[in-house]
Amino acid sequence: MDFLIMNRDTVVAEWIDNKLNLIKPSLAPMYLELTSNVPKWLETRAIDSHRANSRLLKKALRLTERDDIGSVLSVNAVTITDNYWIKPINSDLCYADVRFDNDYFATLALTGSYDSFNRAAHSKSTKTPELTNIGSFEKCWKLINGDWWMYKKANHDEMFSEFFIYQLGMELGFNMAEYKRGNGVIKTKDFTDNAMVNFEPAFNFMNDCEDYIQTLETLKDLCPNCICDYVKMLFLDTICANPDRHTFNFGILRDINTGDVLGLAPNFDNNMALISRGYPKNIKRKNDIFVSLFNELLEFDNRLKKYIPPLTEEIILKVIKSVGMRVRSKEITEFIMNGYNQIEQ
Repeated sequence: MDFLIMNRDTVVAEWIDNKLNLIKPSLAPMYLELTSNVPKWLETRAIDSHRANSRLLKKALRLTERDDIGSVLSVNAVTITDNYWIKPINSDLCYADVRFDNDYFATLALTGSYDSFNRAAHSKSTKTPELTNIGSFEKCWKLINGDWWMYKKANHDEMFSEFFIYQLGMELGFNMAEYKRGNGVIKTKDFTDNAMVNFEPAFNFMNDCEDYIQTLETLKDLCPNCICDYVKMLFLDTICANPDRHTFNFGILRDINTGDVLGLAPNFDNNMALISRGYPKNIKRKNDIFVSLFNELLEFDNRLKKYIPPLTEEIILKVIKSVGMRVRSKEITEFIMNGYNQIEQ
């Protein structure tokens, strides 16, 4: 299939006879500029097929092609958090025709309930952001008063961990995506403000490489202003033991008109950190891999130490109290402070 790759209503590339022709590289997705691998780029935009509710969603939509690329093509590869999309050669479609304006399939994507499946299966609408809502957790996009919010299922400990880290980051003055607690869900606001900027996940310029030093060096070339927020993100990952900072849950924001990198995206997706998988047994943080990796980064460039804020037990206890959930405050505080005290400052 031949098509044009768009940034809003600007043609940025052509995909013809399985070959990529970049027309405006500065406005194209970074991954295409670096690799020219259009099929892989499309796959990275697809809903996780292993999510049970994704299979129900595709069934309700009666998709004839249920593989990753087929799912993405069915909605012109549109997502909530950027302005990239595709259209057939010689098509009259414009961005206003394909961008999302409703959350009709949200309940089905989040809960997979019979009623939501039955209702969705009888809908005439097929345009949904859920087919390009990536990630392994059951989730959905909800449109509330003109703003998109991500709703993600969470148990008590996942919700505490996500919301506590958000509140701790805010207390420390970090750049954090906005989170709210819900009934069995954790909610986060679309930090692109309905694609007023383009979010590029780090995968687009790092592939699967999660190495701190290599990422730091790449960010220095892309946007030196990202360094401060990147180190602060890793600092939170370290003290709160976040094992899930892969290249799809952080990234950069780009100007939609120039392609310039504006900065690091706000810190998001911390629901597998801290106590989300149970209270850590290694409270003293001996041989802690998170601390070791972060200290290696600080040893590589000791100027980065200036981005590490002071942290006290009082700050942690204050934040735990503000979250308002029953947890073992003493254990959590000790775990975080032991990690903090082992960081080379």
